[in-house]
Amino acid sequence: MIASKTGRLTSVFVTLLVLVLCLSAGPARADIGAYVLIDANSGAVIEQENATRKWYPASLTKMMTAYVTLKAIREGRATLNSTVVQSKNSQAEPPSKMGFKVGTKFTVDTALKIILIKSANDVAVALGEAIAGSEAGFLAMMNAQAKQLGMTNTRFTNPHGLPDNNMVTTARDMAILAMALRRDFPEAREIYKHPGIRFGKKTLRSANREFLLRVPGANGMKTGYICNSGYNVAASVTRGGRTLIAVILGAGSGLERTAFARQLFDEGFRKRGGQNVTSLRGTSGNPPANGYCRRNRSPGAKGYMARFDMENEKKGGFLFFKANRKNDDKVDEAGFTLANGKPDWAKILDRTLGPRRIAYRPITVGLGKPTGSPVAGAAVAVSVTDVELEDVPLPVANPVRRAEIEIREKLQKTAEASGAAAIVPTEDVRPGAAASTANAAPGSIFRKGMDFTVPVPAKSPLKQ
Repeated sequence: MIASKTGRLTSVFVTLLVLVLCLSAGPARADIGAYVLIDANSGAVIEQENATRKWYPASLTKMMTAYVTLKAIREGRATLNSTVVQSKNSQAEPPSKMGFKVGTKFTVDTALKIILIKSANDVAVALGEAIAGSEAGFLAMMNAQAKQLGMTNTRFTNPHGLPDNNMVTTARDMAILAMALRRDFPEAREIYKHPGIRFGKKTLRSANREFLLRVPGANGMKTGYICNSGYNVAASVTRGGRTLIAVILGAGSGLERTAFARQLFDEGFRKRGGQNVTSLRGTSGNPPANGYCRRNRSPGAKGYMARFDMENEKKGGFLFFKANRKNDDKVDEAGFTLANGKPDWAKILDRTLGPRRIAYRPITVGLGKPTGSPVAGAAVAVSVTDVELEDVPLPVANPVRRAEIEIREKLQKTAEASGAAAIVPTEDVRPGAAASTANAAPGSIFRKGMDFTVPVPAKSPLKQ
């Protein structure tokens, strides 16, 4: 009897010990919807959680936009100097955008750099129209390519990732796409490794810049954000001749996704992978309910330091408590607080990502010298042969965008009828959007009030 009780107590103790060790050894899992870490060459899965749960891709979508474009170039249906034209349809996309005037021409090379670094939505649509002849045709190509790559839970309904609950993916599928983009088109690595672009007098920073500038070996790839998805990233790091790719979906902030990625890589390079990412089958859940970003708040300064402080990681501290926000109060704030009591974000970045190892140097991008147009008709014919027509989503008219176009056309007609000068909107009419107040120079390629605008959340009616 005594031996039996002793055996049971020993079993319970061992179970608890194993649980504690597992919790302390693994990376932080708080406030992340889904993630997967793979070997970029073999596809072996090193870490994953909810990798097959459906999620909204946001601007990770642009990796497929780039893949389809680069494939068209490789097959001789386009070149880097092929012409892309800013259409009325593409120009009407909301920010993040470049805001070129309708009719502006630029090269495919310029478009690829802008969508992969700046993540401009209007340019993504214009590029798709150039490659396929229409936005709908390009969507058909994107979905055909997703099927060919084995992205079993992915459906694209636009080429940029702006909100549409019909457009879904998984961390597993995005890892397959990131691996294919890196493997099949190594030339793209020379684009998404850059932390920003300089266009004329404007400098536009990549949302992935701190990861690229601070994390040893970081060399890509793409970030994304909409409220329903939270903060997403597909990141890559090369160390000692080995490259890993991480896809993280649903972080509570840009810093959290970056710090979590850094931690995944640091631990992942000490491990070997297991099953191949393609062997992850089925789906482990539906996308989050609308308003995900309002429920999944930023951890705040203490939360970041509790979970991602590299100084404590070296000492073995906080490992057990990383997934529990209740333990944020145990963090000593003295080392990362300014004299006025506010967080010292420079120190927080240094301690959660590491100091900047590389100086910020954006690459210069211009309109280029476009020559000729892609062979759009051939592109669609080649790409949709293996996809049933009912499986190809067609773009749904955006009522806000359509209303904006109609308003502008009516204002223009009214101005012409009255003999006045053409009316140019001075701001984006989308509620809460901000616009530059600087006057556009004569002949400027930018529309006044539409250039490089940044969306600002509308005020809550409860606070007005």
